[in-house]
Amino acid sequence: MAVTKTEEKRYYSISEVARLTGLEAYVLRYWEKEFPSLKPKKNRGGNRMYTNKDIELVNRINHLRKTEKLTIAGARNKLTMRRAGEEKNSMIASARVRTLISQIRKDVEDLLEEFS
Repeated sequence: MAVTKTEEKRYYSISEVARLTGLEAYVLRYWEKEFPSLKPKKNRGGNRMYTNKDIELVNRINHLRKTEKLTIAGARNKLTMRRAGEEKNSMIASARVRTLISQIRKDVEDLLEEFS
């Protein structure tokens, strides 16, 4: 069943985030080392628990790497340097839209799997 705003998950596993973003789990783990602001919580078992905010940051990093063709260092600098509020808000809004689209895609895939 589709997830509504009130039913939205609080935490996502690394495999769910990999599926939502189209990235491999090892890339997400590597980015944790390279981007200080990407720090998903870990449960008692040591498993990563990503929030929607973490997923939005992953999408922003991915946008900087793929669309703007920045290196890891360039993306890190762009994320940490002070930007004009409008550019930052635009980038955040774009990341949120990509996150929402990824969640919708996952819901559709789950529905297709359920009915097949």
